[in-house]
Amino acid sequence: MQRNSPIGVFDSGYGGLTILRQIRQLMPEYDYLYLGDNARAPYGPHSFDVVYRFTLQAVEELFSRGCKLVILACNTASAKALRTIQENDLHRWGPEYRVLGVIRPTVEAVDSLTHTRHVGVLATVGTINSGSYGMELRKLCPDIHVTGQACPMWVPLVEYGEYDTPGADYFVRKRIDSILQTDPEIDTLILACTHYPLLLPLIQRHTPLRVHVIAQGEYVARSLQEYLQRHPQMEQSLGRHGQCHYLTTESSQKFSEQATLFMSESVEAEEIQI
Repeated sequence: MQRNSPIGVFDSGYGGLTILRQIRQLMPEYDYLYLGDNARAPYGPHSFDVVYRFTLQAVEELFSRGCKLVILACNTASAKALRTIQENDLHRWGPEYRVLGVIRPTVEAVDSLTHTRHVGVLATVGTINSGSYGMELRKLCPDIHVTGQACPMWVPLVEYGEYDTPGADYFVRKRIDSILQTDPEIDTLILACTHYPLLLPLIQRHTPLRVHVIAQGEYVARSLQEYLQRHPQMEQSLGRHGQCHYLTTESSQKFSEQATLFMSESVEAEEIQI
């Protein structure tokens, strides 16, 4: 069997690069193709139908470019589109195609970390309104109490490069204080947006030491590694040249400049339309 299929990684913008970075650190031997739908970002304010349509277009683009496995490295897409794509659309491509999300691997990590069984979810408005984290957590751990907190300013702070400013410090502290006042028993906080790891130093500064902070990247990467171990046929189809290519629906120059900050290495992107 030819090993020529890259692993597709999709996000509405730049945040999914934090997931890609962790995956590549754990499994650098594989080939990757990243697609950021930056021209239509952010997805959070859009309806389920719009997010589903945009996400499906991106998945089909990655499939058409040789990917058989696509990771939705976007919490909004995972919350609003993943299940529908898995149930209604994948059959058109064939049984060898798969789409995975970031929510399930994240919630699977929670059970062993929380002792109070009170968990907080920090996310975009769209992810909080979807209730996806609460539903997934209660499926795996029915005894867990979930509190959500929307953080509408956090993504713009990251994307405009303001994530280490006094203004960012104010907005991070405000949301951390709010969720812990709502439920003082929280001992685990899920950063349920892929942009938020860039705010991690500020988040940790304002979070009590007794509270675990879960950044998604390492858990998604580990879950993907275990998935490939369980699915050798998929693993055997993957390219192993250690290459990574980037696609964006926005300006390639703008994407490259921003992505370099996320990846801590020089990034060159190709601008496409989907």
